[in-house]
Amino acid sequence: MSRSFFDRDTINVARELLGKLLVRRINRVTLVGRIVESEAYLAEGDAACHSVRGKTPKNASMFGPPGHAYVYPIHAKCCFNIVTEAEQVPSAVLVRAIEPVMGIDWMRRRRTWRR
Repeated sequence: MSRSFFDRDTINVARELLGKLLVRRINRVTLVGRIVESEAYLAEGDAACHSVRGKTPKNASMFGPPGHAYVYPIHAKCCFNIVTEAEQVPSAVLVRAIEPVMGIDWMRRRRTWRR
């Protein structure tokens, strides 16, 4: 996807990410997941947004260019966000859920939490 896809209104980006494929290649293994849940966090008026209290070393990437990742740990897991809108406008979309599409066995073996 081009950077311009993310340099837009955060709510629209969150909606349009649904159904998109996230692809990662590790050595010779290709992993693919479909984004099935996303959540918009807005720079203005959103008390749940990590940038609500301003720029810190932990959230600095939210203030970067659109399309950059903002990743943070919570409860021994990592949350993956994609920065949206213009640089220095700290809005982002949290990718809340991905449905595995390809490389499922490999993903299952790498999970640290099992049912």
